[in-house]
Amino acid sequence: MTQYAVLIYNNDSAHRPGHTAEETVSSDQYADELERSGALVAAWALTPRQHATSVRGDLVTDGPFVEAKEIVVGFYVLEAPDLEAALAIARRNPACREGGGVEVRPIAAGGS
Repeated sequence: MTQYAVLIYNNDSAHRPGHTAEETVSSDQYADELERSGALVAAWALTPRQHATSVRGDLVTDGPFVEAKEIVVGFYVLEAPDLEAALAIARRNPACREGGGVEVRPIAAGGS
């Protein structure tokens, strides 16, 4: 099985300090579905963009690396037999229906 990184893009993370269960219910349900399927290797939600610090060369600035409408709000690693299967899994991500989207990339190296 090949591992794929799925980067989740949206306007900002719903996983801010003090978030409610209602704000993350679709993401939580999707994560539970992936876990039950056995495809999920690992997953992380990122904090909102206001908590980001970017480094470019010697310059350190508050905020995300690029100024964009959508930013990476989380990512997960899944296992699938091929890219088509990985895309079928990733298409079900709630971000794809809620104004954002995902990027799927085969993992070249790393892990343990």
